Amino acid sequence: MAAPSISEVVVLRSFPFGEADRVLHLYTAASGRLGAIAKGVRRTKSRFGGRLEPFSHVELSLHRGRGELSTVTGASLVRSHDRIRSDSSRLRIGLVGLEAMLRLFTEEERNDRAFLALTRFLDALDEHDPARGARPALDPLVLSFQLELLWLSGFLPHLGSCVECGVEEGLVAFDPSAGGAVCAGCDGGGIALSPEGLHGLASLLGTPIADASSLGLGDRASRDALAVLTSSYEHHGGFRLRTLA
Repeated sequence: MAAPSISEVVVLRSFPFGEADRVLHLYTAASGRLGAIAKGVRRTKSRFGGRLEPFSHVELSLHRGRGELSTVTGASLVRSHDRIRSDSSRLRIGLVGLEAMLRLFTEEERNDRAFLALTRFLDALDEHDPARGARPALDPLVLSFQLELLWLSGFLPHLGSCVECGVEEGLVAFDPSAGGAVCAGCDGGGIALSPEGLHGLASLLGTPIADASSLGLGDRASRDALAVLTSSYEHHGGFRLRTLA
């Protein structure tokens, strides 16, 4: 029998399976996206059940058998991220980020930058103080993280000049089919972008994830950034994030 492999992972999703098991969707440092089963984890005496909740950053021992799912044989906590799970505002923001990760990174393929972006997002969210009553989808931290994921997926919008004619001034809309901003003369019915939105997007793209919450984006800038993200998901991936609804 092959020895278990040990990898740092973040638990993206977890759901019950059978009477006592749990199926996990993981993003791993060594292999990208993986599925695993934690047997007996829902029993009260399970030795590592509490370490396998969504958002948990864990070092796992994984045995790869013949099936599609690896088996968890050991778990050591790196960061629990309990502050995210225990605060409703942080939780709703975090769920947007985890769903974006699930939808954009579906392959069992190592991506060090994606894993680093995910862990930095969760670390920043632990310390984040969201505006109470604000819509989670408009939070600058999760907008910044999603733009980073689009970049790592090869779908980053081109916003510095018109994607059709190259002019740098007078950009008024985002054309998802062209993958970027367009000027008034080239706009064929794209998604309207305000000057505030273009500036906000540039700020988000030029700022580390950990510092995104200090940008002070206005409501219009945040809404424009969200519109660019959702239209990019729909055009390039054919999906919508349910957590953004």
